[in-house]
Amino acid sequence: MRSIYLDHAATTPMRQEAYEAMIPFLTEKFGNPSSIHAFGREAHKDVDGARERVAKALNAAPQEIFFTSGGTEADNIAILGAAAQKKNKGRHIITSAIEHHAVLYTCEALESRGYRLTVLPVDKYGMVSPSQLGKAISDETVLVSIMHANNEVGTVQPIRELAVIAHERGALFHTDAVQSLGNIPVDVKELQVDLLSASAHKLYGPKGVGLLYVKKGTRLANVSYGGAQERNLRPGTENVAGIMGFARAMELAVAEQPETCRRLTVLRDKLIKGLTALPEVRLNGHPEQRLPGNVNVSIKRVEGESLILSLDMAGIAVSSGSACTSGSLNPSHVLMAMGLDHQTAHGSLRFTLGKSTGEEDIDYVLEVIPGIIQRLRKMSPIQAELG
Repeated sequence: MRSIYLDHAATTPMRQEAYEAMIPFLTEKFGNPSSIHAFGREAHKDVDGARERVAKALNAAPQEIFFTSGGTEADNIAILGAAAQKKNKGRHIITSAIEHHAVLYTCEALESRGYRLTVLPVDKYGMVSPSQLGKAISDETVLVSIMHANNEVGTVQPIRELAVIAHERGALFHTDAVQSLGNIPVDVKELQVDLLSASAHKLYGPKGVGLLYVKKGTRLANVSYGGAQERNLRPGTENVAGIMGFARAMELAVAEQPETCRRLTVLRDKLIKGLTALPEVRLNGHPEQRLPGNVNVSIKRVEGESLILSLDMAGIAVSSGSACTSGSLNPSHVLMAMGLDHQTAHGSLRFTLGKSTGEEDIDYVLEVIPGIIQRLRKMSPIQAELG
């Protein structure tokens, strides 16, 4: 049976170059970067070298890069640290209704501590409106956090425009770029962000490592304690092997990004055309301002979980939304925020393409999915209710 992986937004397979970059730091180059002897000094030098390479890929300065355990920790440090540092200015936080839960739940935690939280709505494409931000922001706003590209529907936000609005009112701007880095251009100076989160395992690097970009001059309060690593912002012994794999994967992903975008856009559009030609199938997310490898559709009168299991039996791995909420029986908060009704949101599928995806994979999906949909609709209790 064929085996086709179309869930790259959940995680990507580690590329060989990243794996090879890690091996020495799992064996002979095992020193702790905080140790002052030769083993430690060598590890510290290597981590600094990786920091320089990562910074170059983002058009940042090395001192603006802080390594973390992943995107979730980076989001937490950015949001909690900014809120605590600037609380004397005000206690108002702004985010959007379609953020990853690493951002949404962190903002809600601040709300429980007495901060005022504004959650911006989105339009039917999952787009945040700059005018809505302009109306919501005030002189008491300390932080605006809007993701660069949505992990479920792939919509790419107008980050630069939103950041300018935040800065006009003296607020910091954070963006979660976990899904965008390596897929579309990510230049921190072009985006004009103060804080940016990224994760290695979304761009063919290892799990368990990420980064937070902190623009020079931006101060964050500590949110965890225990050591002086990462200039006191992220205490704990560095994941040296993971950092080396991340740096190698990231510089390759950024170098390959233009070709990756071109190739995946062609495959994405073919899949969208084929799926939306089927009865009662609609595209979710912006038709143009979307990630090159993201296809999210809702298939009416079919449950998403049944679709995923049926496709899995056919050798096709997809998801119905964020991997972090795949065990939930509730419909996607992203699709609900975009105005989909409960039943339509429940019938959603997310196909996310990657390095291993070829045109023959798209052809196979389009070959098998009509029969699966037809079979499931005959079995569906929703269909029975409709007669």
